[in-house]
Amino acid sequence: MADAQARDEVVRFTSDLIRIDTTNRGGGDCRERPAAEYAAARLADAGLEPALLERTPGRTNVVARVEGTDPRADALLLHGHLDVVPAEPADWTVHPFSGEVRDGVVWGRGAVDMKNMDAMILAVVRAWARQGVRPRRDIVLAFTADEEASAEDGAGFLADRHAALFEGCTEAVGESGAFTFHDGAGREIYPIAAGERGTGWLRLTARGRAGHGSKVNRENAVTRLAAAVTRIGEHTWPLRLTPTVRAALTELAALYGLESALDDPDAVDILLKKLGPAASLVEATVRNSANPTMLEAGYKLNVIPGEAVAHVDGRYLPGTEDEFATTLDELTGPDVDWEFRHRSVALQAPVDAPLYAKMRAAVEEFAPEGHVVPYCMSGGTDAKQFSRLGIDAAYGFAPLKLPEGFDYQALFHGVDERVPVEALHFGVRVLDRFLRTA
Repeated sequence: MADAQARDEVVRFTSDLIRIDTTNRGGGDCRERPAAEYAAARLADAGLEPALLERTPGRTNVVARVEGTDPRADALLLHGHLDVVPAEPADWTVHPFSGEVRDGVVWGRGAVDMKNMDAMILAVVRAWARQGVRPRRDIVLAFTADEEASAEDGAGFLADRHAALFEGCTEAVGESGAFTFHDGAGREIYPIAAGERGTGWLRLTARGRAGHGSKVNRENAVTRLAAAVTRIGEHTWPLRLTPTVRAALTELAALYGLESALDDPDAVDILLKKLGPAASLVEATVRNSANPTMLEAGYKLNVIPGEAVAHVDGRYLPGTEDEFATTLDELTGPDVDWEFRHRSVALQAPVDAPLYAKMRAAVEEFAPEGHVVPYCMSGGTDAKQFSRLGIDAAYGFAPLKLPEGFDYQALFHGVDERVPVEALHFGVRVLDRFLRTA
């Protein structure tokens, strides 16, 4: 079991990593190398041989392998990213890159997304080195750059250029799951991710006839774009239940003593309403979505531009990418073209697999009062990139036991991101238990 030193280290490592500013604004100016060197040094102290790998100078990834006792067993990939989204210090109670520990809480950008998990991984493998522990199967550790943008300098680069480092990996574990979700009625739910929607970031372009702003113009690019954006924003996507989401709804319905007629869309909508706050674990993943997020048009108020552009954040469930594209063709219409600016696959992993059962058992050992359920992430992770290696069974498992009123999901990319010290202690114990049996 993770010892007292591991519990101390997970807090210190989380704080230290937060203090290393790895802000990724998406423009290529992020530098993960200091955080990568920090992680590599701690792995080396544990007797591992970490490799530091870059596609672009400063955009550094770390990969190391923990050898298991059974050379015939498939390997497991355990991954976490080192970059974080921007944070405006003026908006925060505590400076977002201070890593301050105050009142039993570690504050800062990355505290939940996901330097806490990076710290757990480091603490666990160092505890194993002290105790002479080896897992059953090889575990490949990957600390990646660029997850908060395109992953081209991170997991995508590793999958394309360094596939040999992941030889034998058939399953993967990364962010985000096994955190405490309080339903407001006294239940503690621990959702483990067994899928994620695909990402389709879109660029819409409307073209028309440029002209003077005082003249009637029936070929106005801005008008054409606005109509298409409105249709997209107001569209109701049909219900599409993947095996992961169907399993989540089935288990949640049983937990609340509700019927689960999941083949009837109206019945599913009624079930979601009856689930109360717990519906938030699944309601974003029962359908595809497309949300307009950016508009670009014109250069002078009295000039009708010949072109107008919009950007849309699209997400699609496994097996629905063709339907998603066809629907976009219909919604944009004949006067607006669209293209994928960034696209990644949707994933789903079996919830009846032995690995999922071991994650469930590890959580239940340390949180016997909790209810473990599968869920599908509405967004995406580096697991999409690693799926290029044939690692399709990818799970989200970054365990944290959180107090009631602590809104974990709201802190992802939010202001005052923080994590309780006790949650980190729980996480390192659960992760240690899981990886020893995986």
